[in-house]
Order: sequence, then C-alpha cells, then structure tokens
Amino acid sequence: MTGSVIVVAVGTGAPVSDELADGEALLDAAVGVYTVDSKVVDGAVNGVAALTRRTSNATGLFDRYVVDGIVNGIAYFIRGIMSRVFRAAQTGLTANYALVIASNFPRYFANSVVVTVGAVVPAVLFSFMAAFAVVRGGGRYLRSVNALFLMGLAIPLQAVVIPVYLIIIRLRMYDTLLAIILPSIAFAIPLSVLVLANFIRDIPNELFESMRLDGATDWGMLWRLALPLTRPALVTVTVYNGLTIWNGFLLPLILTQSPDQRTLPLALWSFQGQYSINVPAIAASVVLTTLPILVLYAVGRRQLLSGLTAGFGK
Repeated sequence: MTGSVIVVAVGTGAPVSDELADGEALLDAAVGVYTVDSKVVDGAVNGVAALTRRTSNATGLFDRYVVDGIVNGIAYFIRGIMSRVFRAAQTGLTANYALVIASNFPRYFANSVVVTVGAVVPAVLFSFMAAFAVVRGGGRYLRSVNALFLMGLAIPLQAVVIPVYLIIIRLRMYDTLLAIILPSIAFAIPLSVLVLANFIRDIPNELFESMRLDGATDWGMLWRLALPLTRPALVTVTVYNGLTIWNGFLLPLILTQSPDQRTLPLALWSFQGQYSINVPAIAASVVLTTLPILVLYAVGRRQLLSGLTAGFGK
C-alpha cells in the first residue's frame, strides 16, 4: 500500500515533532487495518476457492463412479434386449435397427434416460413444494419469489447459454451429465410452478381448513391433500418437462464434448458424414428415440389431458 499523511498544525501551539509523531501513528494504524482486512479477504477468497475445488472434485467422483455406473448398467440392459429382438428377425427392415444398436446407441439412450430422470424428478418435486408455498403462504417475500419464478419464463435458454457455459466451466463439470442436468432443472422450474400453482388454487379452501382443525401441519397438507388432488397437473408437467429435456439439443451440444456423454439428439451425428448421410439408419434411430415418449404418453394420457384443461378456470 502506498500512502501519505499531510499534517497541518495551525494555531495549536504544539511542536512540529509531536504532530509528525501523531501522523506516523495514524499511518501505522491505517497500515495495520489494511493488513488485517487484506488477510481476512484473502482468507475468505482462498476458503471459497478450496470449497469450490473440493465440491468440484466430489462432483467429478460422483459423476465418474455413480453416474457412469448407472449409465453403463442401463446401456448393457438395453443392448442385450434390443440385440436379441433384432437378431431374431434378420430381415432388411431390421438390419438398419441392428446397425443402430451396434453403433453405441444404447449408451446414448442410457445417457438420455439418466439426464431426463435426473432433471425431471427434482424439478417437479421442487416446483410442487414451491407452488404450494406460493399459494398457501402469505407475505411479501413469497410474492417476490413467485414474481421471480414468473420472470424465468421470459428468459430463453439461448440468451443465457454463455453464462451457463462459464458457470459449468468454473464448477469443473464440463463434459459430464451433471452439466446437462442442473441447467435443465433450472429451466424446467418456472413453467412447472405456474401450472401447479394455478391447479392448487382451484382446491377448495375448506379442505385445508378442515385438515387444519384436525391438527394437520402444512407439511401434512402438502403430501396428504395437495399431492393426490394435483396428480393430473403433476403428470402434465412431468410429461412436458420429460419431452423437452429428452429432445434437448443445445445444452448437450454446448456442455459436452466426448462421445460417451452424448444424448440421443446428438447421436444422429454418428450417421452423418462429410459427404454422405445414412438416411435409413437415421430414420431407425429416430423411431427408437420416440418410443419412450410414446410409452410415457400412453401410460399417462388421461391424467395429461385432464391436467391440460384443469387449473386455469373453475
């Protein structure tokens, strides 16, 4: 630190040496305070950096062992089933499917399953609890939180892809499945909160009051009353978010690099070369990609249709 002290003694009658001594004492005190502050700030910065490194290392170990183990297990299971199915019917039609299965398609399929399930489940649970708090709670704080969620609807993914990329790089999660899961959760929450909050508002207030008289807490009313009555809305946001994340292309393209971390939308690149395109293989991979979404829609179509029309009016 570079500083100077100017001491002006006018009409004090004190010797100049005493004034200079007082000035040196003030300068020493200032230097001491600056030294303490710099040490505190440096210690805080170093602590945050160490915590970030430890968190990043733990995240890397989790993604390396836990996530990769789950993905490899799902890929091995899918490869075994599909190989047996298409091996049993050796025709020209199934030859393209056999080519897709042999080109590491089960790995891409397993990555998409892990990303979709890992993003949809936390997003729906958090959105459900947040919507219940916004509707049943009161106060200026919860209204501000609701406005913050609604503000997220006005921010497109393409507008913040660069900040998301820099954050992922800073957290040392680049080229991992967690790098896709965490932003997918963040972008799935605003619309889910809006739909679930509108649905919870249609639940009669007398039901909550009767449970309150019976001694139920807010936590009990959340899981024993709101959860069963909002099942159509939960299925709606689950299917919608699952479809959006399953077909997501921008986040896997920006946040992953190695072929082992590709999802199904990126897997179509495997059948596209510089001078040729394997159209039958691409068509076969598209069919296999849409099968899980069709199964999910077939299972929850009634709840989906009722959830799309309910929650927005009496």
